Amino acid sequence: MNVPPNFFSDGKRLAIATPIAILATLAFNTLSNLAPPNGINIGQLSNTVLRGVLITPANYAFAIWGLIYVGLIAYGIYQIRPVKQGDETIVRVDQLLILACIAQIIWVYLFTSQQFWASVPVMLVILGSLVQIYLQLGIGRVRVDRRRRWMVHIPFSVYLGWISVATIVNIASALHSSGWDGTILGAESWTAVMIVVATAIAMVVVWQREDAAFMLVFIWADLAIAARQPDVQKIWGTAAVGAIALVIGLSVRQIKQKRN
Repeated sequence: MNVPPNFFSDGKRLAIATPIAILATLAFNTLSNLAPPNGINIGQLSNTVLRGVLITPANYAFAIWGLIYVGLIAYGIYQIRPVKQGDETIVRVDQLLILACIAQIIWVYLFTSQQFWASVPVMLVILGSLVQIYLQLGIGRVRVDRRRRWMVHIPFSVYLGWISVATIVNIASALHSSGWDGTILGAESWTAVMIVVATAIAMVVVWQREDAAFMLVFIWADLAIAARQPDVQKIWGTAAVGAIALVIGLSVRQIKQKRN
């Protein structure tokens, strides 16, 4: 008696399911902006209910989702052939990406429903899935051809970078919804600390893997945070210094790499 293959281990089925999951997530996110389930979309929440979340980037920063989805669609096209050829790494990436897509749809619903604390563990599922994809692909450590770099590595570097930023903002939003004001440090100082921590995370990744795409996302976020808080010197100053530090860090890393 033949045992039917598990759906999530069947490469051919995954090759079809992956672009469907990507497009479904894109469609749900688009609808959540145009006709949010609870009458207010994420951007409107950021400008009203969550206006006091000082680490939220300026509205223009969220345009990066367009780039993320272009990259994911490119990956959806790319992965069909390697999966059919039995590339186990791509099979595993597909499994994790489908999980991330499902989690993202759930997250959008929870966040727009203003269930901020419930959305945090779902965001962590997205983050964890992308971290596993990043490690599976060996981004920054494994040499690949140009096609795989642009259609696989760079899209996931950008996606992980932005979700890393979004996770920090998500937790800050949940804390804000509970009335937390940064305790002894105060909201401004606590926001500055979070910016420093985020910049340090990006610096570690850049130094260990020389991943320019990942770093550029953090620079984008730092500059957008500074742009949103032009009147709060402690925040825009910390964000601006963080962006400059990342540029210097990447430059030094690339010079060192060329010398080696």
